[in-house]
This record gives sequence, structure tokens and C-alpha cells, in this order.
Amino acid sequence: MSPDNADHPQRPAPADTTSPARPGWPEIVVGLLALVAAMAVLAFLGPLGLEADAVAYGLILAAWSGIVGFVGFAAAALIRIRSWGAFSVRRTTWRWMGIGAAAGVVAFVLKGVVNYAVIALTGFDADPQGSYHDAAGGGVLPLILTFAFLSVLTPIGEEFLFRGVVTNALLRYGPVVGVLSSSVVFALFHGINLAMTTALVVGVIAAEVMRRSGSIWPAVAVHVVNNMGLPLFVLITGNAGPG
Repeated sequence: MSPDNADHPQRPAPADTTSPARPGWPEIVVGLLALVAAMAVLAFLGPLGLEADAVAYGLILAAWSGIVGFVGFAAAALIRIRSWGAFSVRRTTWRWMGIGAAAGVVAFVLKGVVNYAVIALTGFDADPQGSYHDAAGGGVLPLILTFAFLSVLTPIGEEFLFRGVVTNALLRYGPVVGVLSSSVVFALFHGINLAMTTALVVGVIAAEVMRRSGSIWPAVAVHVVNNMGLPLFVLITGNAGPG
């Protein structure tokens, strides 16, 4: 026990001044506005005729889903220069990475159950992933690129922004508010479709794994395992054309 509280055992220990401050509302606002701006750029690609090539357009969408996350994170991180540890970008253990991967399997199964229930109860089945399926089914190389974009680039970009910035900022209001509210924000940015319910399930699990581990990387593992579903489905069903 340090001399500062040796005579006062009930006094809390001094705060660790070396620990990084959490991001706050400025980072949330700037990061999400940058994300919206980057997403708006994609709206101009359709009129350029890129939609005529379903495979190329699907690959662009898949890549852009990860790029916009990095754009938002970079904008948020740069407004107040601080340690990457403030965004939970820090080393973790293999045990936590394994827990993240296992949680990703849980998220994948649970989101399937939730989406099935939504379709059964409401008949709402709008799915925005058709373009990704077109890209993955375009041959061996498009399948590999779709896998890289959806299962590596997108999880890292989205986790850095939505968990590293948004969840960490909102955790100042407690774990329930931080995890649930940031997951709702994450879901809403996926639009009104089945991807929204998927994002809500994945967001809650990824946010909780990050909160408990103290690192963004187990949350990335959750997201990676979940996102592997579409390219693996195309590969297993043999829908990838000749490359």
C-alpha cells in the first residue's frame, strides 16, 4: 500500500495518470460525420456505370465498407492527438483472441436465429448483401478479394470506429449504456434491412468482448468470424465461377 493512503485504507488509490483518456462526443460526432461523407462518395459511383458490372461493383462495395470505417476512425483520432490505447488499440492475449473467435461463432448463429424470427414474424426480408454475393461468385480471384474485403478490411475498419471510438466514448456512462447504445448506432448505420439486426447482434457481442478484454482485437475477431459466412457459403456451394 502506498504512503498516500496507508493511514486511510478506505481512500481510493490515486488515479493512474498514465492511462489514456477515453474519446468523447467530439470524436463520436467527427468520426460519424466523416463516415457519412465517405459513404456519400459511393453514391456517385452508380451513375458512373459501375453497376453494369455486378462483380466489379460488388467488390467496390465490399472494399468501401471497410475503407469508410478507417476514414471515420482517422478523423476522430486526429482531432485530439492521443495514445492509440485510448481507443483500445492495444496488445491482447491469444486466450482473448480465442474467446473473440468463439464469440464470433455465437454471433453468427444468434444473428441467423434473430433474422429468421424477424422474417417469420414480419415478412421483412430486405437483404443488402446481394452485391457481395455477386462479387464472391465472380470467380476465384473475386472470391478471394471479397473474403479479404469483408472478412479482414471491413471488420478492422468498423471495429476501430464503432467500438474503438463510439463504444469507448459511451462507456463513460456505464457498461450497459456504452455497449447497447453504441451497438444501436452501429446497427442504424447499416440501414433498414436485415443487416441492421445482424449488426445489432454482432455489435453487442463485439462491444462486450472489447470492454472485458480491454483491447479492440478480440472484437475484431468476433467480426471476422461472423463476416466469413458469405464468402464461405459461396465457396461451399460452388457458386464461384471460373476465375
